[in-house]
Amino acid sequence: MDKDQIINQQLRLQQLLISISTEYINADLQNIDGLINNSLQKMGEFVEADRSYIFSYNLTDNTTNNTHEWCAPGIEPEIQNLQNIPVEYIPQWLEAHKKNEAFYIQDLSKLPDDGEFGLKAILEPQGIQSLIAIPMIKTGELIGFVGFDSVKKLFDYSENEKNILFVFANMLVNVIQRKENEERINEQEEKKEILLQNLEKKNQALNEYAHVVSHDLKAPLRSINTLISWFKEDNAEILDKKNKQSLDFILSIVEKMDLLIKGILVYSTIDKLENEDRTIELTILIDEVIRTIHVPNHIEIVFKNEMPKVYGNDFRFKQLFQNLIQNSIKFNDKENGFVEIGSNENENEIEFYIKDNGIGINERYQSKIFDLFSKLENNDQSSGIGLSIVKKIIDLYGGKIWLESQEAIGTTFYFILPKK
Repeated sequence: MDKDQIINQQLRLQQLLISISTEYINADLQNIDGLINNSLQKMGEFVEADRSYIFSYNLTDNTTNNTHEWCAPGIEPEIQNLQNIPVEYIPQWLEAHKKNEAFYIQDLSKLPDDGEFGLKAILEPQGIQSLIAIPMIKTGELIGFVGFDSVKKLFDYSENEKNILFVFANMLVNVIQRKENEERINEQEEKKEILLQNLEKKNQALNEYAHVVSHDLKAPLRSINTLISWFKEDNAEILDKKNKQSLDFILSIVEKMDLLIKGILVYSTIDKLENEDRTIELTILIDEVIRTIHVPNHIEIVFKNEMPKVYGNDFRFKQLFQNLIQNSIKFNDKENGFVEIGSNENENEIEFYIKDNGIGINERYQSKIFDLFSKLENNDQSSGIGLSIVKKIIDLYGGKIWLESQEAIGTTFYFILPKK
């Protein structure tokens, strides 16, 4: 073969590799076996081999298996006969591959006779005259090899051809790895979907349970409240101060329990509301909230600016601002207290803040206050759910919330909501 023929052959071989690579990139990997067999045929025909194949190594069990095979017309397939072959039968073969070298037999007839389990005894029944086997290495691990058998005639591989076959082996490794990654992703997605379905069922069951429990608990709580109130009225003349204090304490516990049940119901249903989203005038909504809550005379609520319009669920936004404003009022110990409400916005989002000059929050508690049932004091009437509801609503709208606080100085809650 003259120089021009060699150059022309190398160009055609490189074009073939580009064609195979393009197929690997664009193909549906669900049919990876057909894809690999097709590329084995193209490469086998190009190098004038009579059989091309892929073997996988299992170096834990010290075996090798024929996984893919292409045979030229008139050549008997051997894939069924080449399963679970002990690697001890091919020590020279394995040793070369561990060094990332090709195992090449230019003329099988020149191999020494090394017994019935020797390499020559294994290969001769397959009619092989020449063969080359290129290692397949994935992230430093030997996983198999791609081989080419010449049955009808001897074949002498040049160094350039060997180099091209190494490139082909790497392409096979990449497509196999891509398939493994895709299967792993699909498996994780399936697990994720199952987990989400199970979680949805559990959430549904918990919501139903919360409603049932709240209904079952509210009735006896109302009865207890009514009976104690009647008892106090009917026996007002004979009850001493200590008796009245005890009954009032029971009534306060009943009230606290009722508040807790209401909080649990809101928390469990806040993300299950039917779609009733609309454009909301926040200034009007917050005014309505302030009129429905108790604002002591020593607390002044001021707006820093006109509140923007938002798009969302009316009930959720009422819960959001009600809980934050009530929190600022409840924990304000100043003679002249204030709650300041303001906002800033840009093209993509709106930042809100609610600022007070109350008792402040110790730094060690600041990361916990959004946790469910988290309370800074155990002797107050709060349920420990209000700020958890706030956090859940903001999460539902894809926002975030944080705070800045100093003890005895006050607290500012900030939260950001993306614009729709």
